[in-house]
Amino acid sequence: MANSEAGTSTGNTLGGEYQVFLSFRGLDTRRGFTNVLYHALKDAGVHVFIDDEELRPGEIISGNLLRWIDNSKLYIPIFSPNYASSHWCLRELAKMVENTSKSKDENKKVILPIFYDVKPDDVKLKTELYKNAISKLEQQKEDQKKWWSFGLRKKFSTEEVEMWRHALCEVDDTKGWELEKYSG
Repeated sequence: MANSEAGTSTGNTLGGEYQVFLSFRGLDTRRGFTNVLYHALKDAGVHVFIDDEELRPGEIISGNLLRWIDNSKLYIPIFSPNYASSHWCLRELAKMVENTSKSKDENKKVILPIFYDVKPDDVKLKTELYKNAISKLEQQKEDQKKWWSFGLRKKFSTEEVEMWRHALCEVDDTKGWELEKYSG
């Protein structure tokens, strides 16, 4: 998930509430790579959204999260082995892809993907890693249908799962950084 303002920002030159929205699977990268990236951007005066800094206890996540994505200019999804196992990460990604496809030249939104311990083919659903994660989410959706008759709300629909697949394939067409290609 992603969200965190960069403390006191030095003028938001890119427009929007946040200049950068970080989308990541906390399980994989929160305490390491994402934390270092966040602090490097923050120290450079960039207004960054990261979930552990901006979300307050008791806050409704979904509506605020979509607003923060809408109000950001640059999106950095950090694809990692468990990214696609999170419906929140996939929802964020689908919203990012939707926003970049609708943005105009003067207010162009950009996605800069980072591949952390995954390959672009994983994200593009050409390998089993993300395919299996999506399949597990679909199974959860099917299990939720059983509970629907008891009045419990489904978390996501078949259409949403298809949007996630589309977003993964779409964002992989963007040149990103494969961290394993860099030493250090």
